[in-house]
Amino acid sequence: MQFSCHNALHELRGETDFTIALAGNPNVGKSSVFNSLTGMGVETANYPGKTVEVNIATTLLDGTRIGIIDLPGTYALGAVSEDQWVARQGVLDGDPDAVMMVVDATNLSRNLYMVLQFLELGYPLVLALNVLDVAKREGRDIDIMALSERLGVPIVPTVANRGKGLDELISAAVEVARDRIKPHPQGIIYGKDVERDIVTLTEAIAAAGLEDPYNLPHRALALLLLENDPEFIELTSAMTGWNPVLELAAQLRNHIEEEHGQQAATRIAAERHALAGIITDEVETVEVRQEIMLGERLWRYTTNPVSGVPILFLVLGIVFVLMYFLGQKLADLLSGAWGNYVTHNLSPLLYDNFGRNLATDSVMWAVGGIQAALTVGIPYVLVFYLVLAFLEDTGYLNSVAFLTDSVMHRLGLHGRAMIPIVAGAGCNVPAIMGTRVLTTMRERVIAGTLIVLVPCSARSAVIFGAVGFYAGWQAALGLYIILGVIWILVGLGLNKIMPGKPTGLVMEMFPFRRPHLKTVFKKTWYRFKAFVFMAIPLLLVGSVILGILFQTGYLFDLAGVFSPVVEGWMGLPAVAGLVMVMAILRKELALQLLAAMAIVMGADAAANNNLLLIMSKQQLFVFALVTAIYIPCVATIAALARELGWKRSLSIMVFTVVLAVLVGGLVHRLLLAF
Repeated sequence: MQFSCHNALHELRGETDFTIALAGNPNVGKSSVFNSLTGMGVETANYPGKTVEVNIATTLLDGTRIGIIDLPGTYALGAVSEDQWVARQGVLDGDPDAVMMVVDATNLSRNLYMVLQFLELGYPLVLALNVLDVAKREGRDIDIMALSERLGVPIVPTVANRGKGLDELISAAVEVARDRIKPHPQGIIYGKDVERDIVTLTEAIAAAGLEDPYNLPHRALALLLLENDPEFIELTSAMTGWNPVLELAAQLRNHIEEEHGQQAATRIAAERHALAGIITDEVETVEVRQEIMLGERLWRYTTNPVSGVPILFLVLGIVFVLMYFLGQKLADLLSGAWGNYVTHNLSPLLYDNFGRNLATDSVMWAVGGIQAALTVGIPYVLVFYLVLAFLEDTGYLNSVAFLTDSVMHRLGLHGRAMIPIVAGAGCNVPAIMGTRVLTTMRERVIAGTLIVLVPCSARSAVIFGAVGFYAGWQAALGLYIILGVIWILVGLGLNKIMPGKPTGLVMEMFPFRRPHLKTVFKKTWYRFKAFVFMAIPLLLVGSVILGILFQTGYLFDLAGVFSPVVEGWMGLPAVAGLVMVMAILRKELALQLLAAMAIVMGADAAANNNLLLIMSKQQLFVFALVTAIYIPCVATIAALARELGWKRSLSIMVFTVVLAVLVGGLVHRLLLAF
């Protein structure tokens, strides 16, 4: 569910005892904290005109209802980028009773920059010093008490992916929120000359008795004006009495620029970074280690092209083998059980008691639809989500981004784009949203196009359920190779025809982590549950509609519309065109609806070769290939439109349809020839 952020934050305050904002950079484990505290029962709020979202959820602690505002992951607060702007506005508009900030103990200096910004804003603050176990293994010893006294805020050590310290964290946040305990930092001042200008402007604001709509401390307002923050410059210039202060702020900005040879905002940012480094040096001691940690060794192996490329292909091979063999075993088990215990017994029960008519046939089509899901959808999706969660929890996707940076440049992107692209193999929708990390519209268009050509878990289910299940693993592997070649050619083509060049790779790198199985299973379950609740109702409705069309004879009349292209060019049954159109709702519907038809038509509801009643193995290959290329599901289309605009989204959709039809026809003719 998506709705205006202003209304959502206002409603959250009215429905809960306390509201707590959750902040932190994208790679520090903030999502693990949020998911553990809320169970991922979230609603999504958007600022008008912004693509970056704020997640909102509630949780209970000893009868106290707490609202959690999950701010976008970012390294700073400001108006520099959408994620920074939304993170700041989420705090300002939400006016939380407290802020919980997750801080990376392995990179304390970098993370303290945003902590200093929150201290300036004056909100009650609690820090979660996360991945403390990794920091200790790296030889980092952080004096938590000294850091807490220096910053003037409570600090709770946590290991978020294992759930350690989270009860203490939320309890500390509630205590701070209940008593509205403001931070009381010690010696948080900048360089002498810059600090002098900050104090001058702060005193001028205080002397004028000026306030702002957010009731920020005078020092925070002074810093925002000295940084020439466009949001606050515009806000205050429209208010009575601010003009003299704004003129003074402009003079002081010029003074800082003349003194330091750089813009005031740049200088203040440098002062924050320097202060963060000073505080880190005061509270952290680093032991020089002779032995390199296993995680660091794995990082080196997986990012060195000589060893990293073979490891990457090995990982992809393992994923393929698990998807094929484990998915197939699970499909056999689930489909066989459903067919033997449900379909086999329900069919005579219905027909003997109520006769064979449109209503009873529709029920059997729905039953067949569920069996189709158990055969060609659910098993493969479940296996893939499990593998993806494992790879994410180890941190391997970061090393893939680093390893592939040079290759991605040839496609008009940089290595960081590989993370949303790989995520697209799970679901294209969050992957499309993940393109926000890319800095130019050119990169986002290229990445968005390539993501929709990545077989998501639903399309992989079609590939394994149709080609792998009936034609063997060799055919499924061949299909993936064809898709890979198409993907590379499209990327090369887009990079050539679109003006501009890719930017450089700037991202934090992390050593490998030991995956926490509980976290892996929990993440897999949440994703799988969302998939099932979305897919099964659509499949049931689609199966019933298809059944009614089949029973009334309209199915083949409608399918005939697609006959020239589907039958004449791609060599598929005309009905395949109809189910592919219906599959725009969910891609796996394309195969599941055909499977439901085959199950209802087949004499043995539990037979493993039902789809071969409708298509040959060669036709299944072409069908799965076309399904993997053409228009993604409606959710992906909507995500594309939000991120890139409807014009670009429609262009991508038309391109994928033309590409799918062209490739499908060519492959059909090649299979006939050989």
